[in-house]
Amino acid sequence: MKEYLDFLAHHFQLPLQNPVLVFSLILAIILLAPILLKKLNIPGIIGLIISGVVIGPHGLNLLDNNSAIDLFSTIGLLYIMFIAGLELDLNEFKAHRNKSLLFGLFTFAIPLAIGFPVCHYILGYGFNAAFLTASMFATHTLVAYPIVSRMGVAKNQAVAITVGGTILTDTAVLIILAVVVGKSKGTLDMDFWVKLVASLAVFSAIMFLVVPRIAKWFFRKLENEKHSHYIFVLTVVFFAAFLAELAGVEAIIGAFVAGLALNKLIPHSSALMNRIEFIGNSLFIPFFLISVGMLVDMKVVTHGPTALIVAGTLSVVALCGKWLAAWITQLVFKYSRAQRGLIFGLSGSHAAATLAVILVGYRENVLDINILNGTILLILVTCMVASFATEKAAKRIIMEMPDDGSDLLPATGQANEHILVPSAIIGGVEKLLEFAIYIKDRRSARPISVLTVVSNNDEAEVNILKARNMLDRFVQQAAASEVKLNVVTAIDHNPASGIMRTSREIMADIIVLGWPKRAGILNRFLGDKFTTILQNVEKTVMMCGLSQPLVAIKRIVCAVPPLAEHEKGFDLWAAKVFQLAQELTVPVVAHCNPATGKAIQKAMERSKATVPVSIAPFDDWEDFLILARNVRDADLFILVSARRGATSYLSELENLPAKMEKYFAGNNRVVIYPQQFSEQHGIEDYSDFNAEPLHIGIDAVQKIGKTIGNIFKKENAEEAESREP
Repeated sequence: MKEYLDFLAHHFQLPLQNPVLVFSLILAIILLAPILLKKLNIPGIIGLIISGVVIGPHGLNLLDNNSAIDLFSTIGLLYIMFIAGLELDLNEFKAHRNKSLLFGLFTFAIPLAIGFPVCHYILGYGFNAAFLTASMFATHTLVAYPIVSRMGVAKNQAVAITVGGTILTDTAVLIILAVVVGKSKGTLDMDFWVKLVASLAVFSAIMFLVVPRIAKWFFRKLENEKHSHYIFVLTVVFFAAFLAELAGVEAIIGAFVAGLALNKLIPHSSALMNRIEFIGNSLFIPFFLISVGMLVDMKVVTHGPTALIVAGTLSVVALCGKWLAAWITQLVFKYSRAQRGLIFGLSGSHAAATLAVILVGYRENVLDINILNGTILLILVTCMVASFATEKAAKRIIMEMPDDGSDLLPATGQANEHILVPSAIIGGVEKLLEFAIYIKDRRSARPISVLTVVSNNDEAEVNILKARNMLDRFVQQAAASEVKLNVVTAIDHNPASGIMRTSREIMADIIVLGWPKRAGILNRFLGDKFTTILQNVEKTVMMCGLSQPLVAIKRIVCAVPPLAEHEKGFDLWAAKVFQLAQELTVPVVAHCNPATGKAIQKAMERSKATVPVSIAPFDDWEDFLILARNVRDADLFILVSARRGATSYLSELENLPAKMEKYFAGNNRVVIYPQQFSEQHGIEDYSDFNAEPLHIGIDAVQKIGKTIGNIFKKENAEEAESREP
């Protein structure tokens, strides 16, 4: 019995050392702290930090800062910076990069200008100590970023410029740290600057030139190894953090740059992005927040008035400096009060870079113990204030819904849109489903339906069970992206009939089809399945030939016929193209006439997208292949076609899909048939009437007319030449 009690006493000796018990305790805190404090209207982030204070070495001493906790907290810190870089809307950042740079200047210079006189003249520190402490006020850690991500306002312009300003402020402060330390050691010479600039240049070249190419090759070669994708991403993050340290800056800069480097290759709606955010927000980031709380020593208030005065002064100056920077940014850019609160909340918390600056300064004897203790208390205060401010501002932004380009959801009116993905061949569904996930309206609660049509024979029931079993893995694929998937199996005489009937039953808005195989002689005579679907379904149909990974796309090139803006489905397909470009972070190039180009620009404004769109004049549809000069191997080529009888229909459109298959075989390609106006005229006696023969006859007459016209033009040209002397 005594041995057993000694055994228990050993395992429960404080601080706890058993790794299984330590991990269990931290997981219990991650689970319970946000739930319990949510009832008190306290953000979950604050609950985790306070929990760290309670269980830390300066609290109940349940845990100490051992190597395992340090490792997980470091991973969490890098994860925060990586996700911030990964979720940064590069189109928004490019469109407002000057704003990001100006905000970075404000949030760096204003706290520094306020903090230096306070530390030097009021607190009485020397130049090096005052300047280094003041630079600490300029840093900010995106501790509250999970709040804006969770509440769906991460795409707001205020968030974009704040995150964009992070790279400027933290890099500048960490360079100041290296300069001050070098000055205190007497090593601040020309060699120092040459090494710093050269190492940063090499680091940038590796991250922005080498890593994206390797990542693109990896995702293409191992397209089906989804778990390997996540491991590869983690490898890039930590390798980048290590390279940043070699370059002379902090690891958090490397993690942020890794997010920027992989930004275009990881769409926001992809399963990989969902895995990255899920694991980070569930495990690594909470570990970091708990470790921040474990650093806080509440006993500093008992170390005499000096420690308390220093801690209070640092906290007030830090918050005032960031609030002034946010206020000036609001005035300059004419933002709302809610956006100002969002900027202040995101930039007001101090943790990672702040702690790095102060700890290094303390170890190098530039700063004293009072600054160290005051900074640790400052971390707790600023994280709490910033979290409250961020959550309050995010709620106000959601309620106000400002028209600032932050709401990137397509303005199609399809709040309940339904996408149907039919497939006669199961192997072609995966890429079509990925395409459908990227273009799906995130506001729609309706699922994506995957349809398999089974022939109506004696084995129909057995074939239905087989089809459903084969489609189960696609349910998992959609679940990984947090998209609802509905598996539909239908019994019909032929696939085309099953697709048409099901599309009406589920009231599908968009039908995403695979690229059809070449039809045989009999099918050409009777009419192929694809033509039958187009004739009998007036909804938007997208015919997709996706041979390459979508993340490898660098541009979306569209060919749009004249009068396409007068079709009923114009706004819908335009919004889907912009949403796809937004997901893939690529520009859109539209080849069309000027009138259609203006309509496309207006459609982009209505969709509130920040996609770079350029209009290239094009009207020579008889010589369609001239576009091959402007389409590159890494482009997604989209042809906006039209059904017979539609406003934008041209006879030349009939043969273009075949030309695309022949001359653009290496490209991902999509042909869009926009939704038509309803053809139900209320005359039941003529419901079976098909105008196809009439359209064929009209086309034939037009072609004969063009041929005769060309003959006369040729004869007139020959006569004119013969008359010339």
